[in-house]
Amino acid sequence: MSHRRDQKEALRRERQEREAAAKAAAQRKRMVGLGLAGVLAVAVVAVLILLVAVGGDDGGGGSQASSDVLPDGGSVPEQQQLELRPAAQAAGCELRTVNVPKPPPQGYHTTSLEEKIKYATNPPSGGRHYEIPAEDGAYSEAPPDEALVHALEHGRVIVWFKPSLPEGARADVKALFDEDEYQMIVVPRSKMPYALAATAWNGDPAPGRGQLLLCDKVDDRTWDAVRTFRDENRSRGPEPVP
Repeated sequence: MSHRRDQKEALRRERQEREAAAKAAAQRKRMVGLGLAGVLAVAVVAVLILLVAVGGDDGGGGSQASSDVLPDGGSVPEQQQLELRPAAQAAGCELRTVNVPKPPPQGYHTTSLEEKIKYATNPPSGGRHYEIPAEDGAYSEAPPDEALVHALEHGRVIVWFKPSLPEGARADVKALFDEDEYQMIVVPRSKMPYALAATAWNGDPAPGRGQLLLCDKVDDRTWDAVRTFRDENRSRGPEPVP
């Protein structure tokens, strides 16, 4: 148990160092961008005027989640449990592993979102999918399942929540995402029999196994269950993409 705990702490430190390096790179890019600000100012103003003139509607989706669905101001307690199974048990959540279907002769990718896939689990945890993956982020309107499953193939962990959860619980979901956004997607899902769930697609053994954390309720113990599921399954997809 001590060795396993040390491994998890080492992985946590590596992730924090990676995120710090990414933030530093982003800051350098911002500084370079400041030098170009004067050149771009006129173009930016023109674009803003055009946007105001034609209007716009993002449909409530995208990585910038609507505050109506995922409000700010939530908080989650400090992590206490580092092991997945004890954390899931304490939270009253079910862990499930399913075999991902082998790819058909034409491969896993579909070329149109008009082609709907019937997945073996709800929420989905692997299988055929749209050729363009959903981007990381917290969404107030979920992308199509087929795009989300492609993100699972790239090693992402998806947290699915019922939009009917109380506002405080939804704010806490957003707080958990903000705590560690790396390779994470958060989406609402009305048509699932759980208050909150998380899924991943582990690539070994090929073609992989779907991993699911299924929670009938949300309370303070839920967050360690999600954290440990995230740390256990992130970056383990059949096609790990940074």
